[in-house]
Amino acid sequence: MNQAMNKDLHDLSVLALSAHLRDKKISAVEAAQHFLTRSRAHSQLGAYLAMNEDVTLAQARAADARLAAGTGGTLEGVPMAHKDIFVTKDFPTTAGSKILEGYNSPFDSTVVANFQREGVVCLGKLNCDEFAMGSSNENSAYAPARNPWDTSRIPGGSSGGSAVAVAARLAPAVTGTDTGGSIRQPASFCGITGIKPTYGRASRYGMVAFASSLDQAGPMARSAEDCALLLSAMCGPDLDRDSTSLDMPAEDFSRSLTQSVDGLRIGVPKEFFGDGLSADVRAAIDNALKEYEKLGAKLVPIELPRTELSIPVYYIIAPAEASSNLSRFDGVKFGHRSKNYRDLSEMYRESRTEGFGDEVKRRIMIGAYVLSHGYYDAYYLQAQKIRRMIADDFQQAFKVCDVIAGPVAPTVAWHLGDHGNDPLADYLADIFTLPASLAGLPGMSVPVGLGEGGMPVGMQLIGNYFSEAKLLGAAHQLQLATDWHLAKPATV
Repeated sequence: MNQAMNKDLHDLSVLALSAHLRDKKISAVEAAQHFLTRSRAHSQLGAYLAMNEDVTLAQARAADARLAAGTGGTLEGVPMAHKDIFVTKDFPTTAGSKILEGYNSPFDSTVVANFQREGVVCLGKLNCDEFAMGSSNENSAYAPARNPWDTSRIPGGSSGGSAVAVAARLAPAVTGTDTGGSIRQPASFCGITGIKPTYGRASRYGMVAFASSLDQAGPMARSAEDCALLLSAMCGPDLDRDSTSLDMPAEDFSRSLTQSVDGLRIGVPKEFFGDGLSADVRAAIDNALKEYEKLGAKLVPIELPRTELSIPVYYIIAPAEASSNLSRFDGVKFGHRSKNYRDLSEMYRESRTEGFGDEVKRRIMIGAYVLSHGYYDAYYLQAQKIRRMIADDFQQAFKVCDVIAGPVAPTVAWHLGDHGNDPLADYLADIFTLPASLAGLPGMSVPVGLGEGGMPVGMQLIGNYFSEAKLLGAAHQLQLATDWHLAKPATV
């Protein structure tokens, strides 16, 4: 590989990098070494929780052998990193928590296995809020990841390390998970592209569970074009191992990339553009919508009247499911076990007290409360009813529009520590991403400008069930007309 190409390797898209590998312009080993070196050089960003250079280079050598033989998958030799929610052989999996410190999975999650089948080389495991609970990455038990656009600010969460790795060019592509916005919000805050597919599209087998009816895996990269390629590789039925997996064959999500948006009806919900939306974010979204109009799309006013109810509904349902899912982490079979106990009950209590962080404990307690006798009907059952109404609101909207557009978050990324001991401030920042999550709809974030302090702003696109290809096509057409997805932090 020549020196000039080596210097610019991290600026290549996934598609371009894949082409270079197949054309033998670079080797998989050279690509892997390049990103490992960059990641170590930018370790202060806190993107990675674990790396294993020997395993990475062994995978790269195997990819080079397949490339030389003219075989291999669609992503043969492309380096990629995974959110530390996906169990991965040969790498530790902690879910950003002390209670899983030292855990090494004997198997790969389905998402990781799907990418490996396509030839991806694993660079390592990425930082995240503990058990994916958070909107800032400050809840990681190890250290918060830092936004490369301004290291005094959060990268968003829970997939904060994933977003940082792409934005800082430490990996060309990554996996994330989205329970209430944890792909879309960090993608927005770090100026990259990320998509959460329809619930059930990607297998949850081997994903450390937070809220089982909400958790969904998705890819994050710099462009919609790259995300389409990645999503095609990671999705597909997994009926034997995931009871929530959809019985739908894998498909090519890039099929609509070349389709014009002329005549596309874009729904603009008035509830997403109220007084709580900052002026700088609104200006960037408005400019993007005007760009769509130039391309021939039609803006359609719509209503999502139960938007505000999504916050209390989510923060009843998600903690309820978390309290059940996290009951397995008790210090018996794996993970942290306290040294300070006299009997079994005390071992449970002390192990969980020492192993879980404050936010996880908070959500477990909320969840146990809303599921308890006397409160289940008053809280959990009512929340589930409103959840169905929120999904119905979307179906009414999609009668008059093809996709829905709006902000991802009310503001740009805030500074580390700004929300301090006020978890409600973090919860309120999820207001625009929660409705689609509760409805199980696909949604994505697309970079559309810079706001206060020169920080990235993302626009959210939401589609009806199974319309990922349409969303990615609409995003790609916008990215052909603009170049915000090519912007990068000055420090990298």
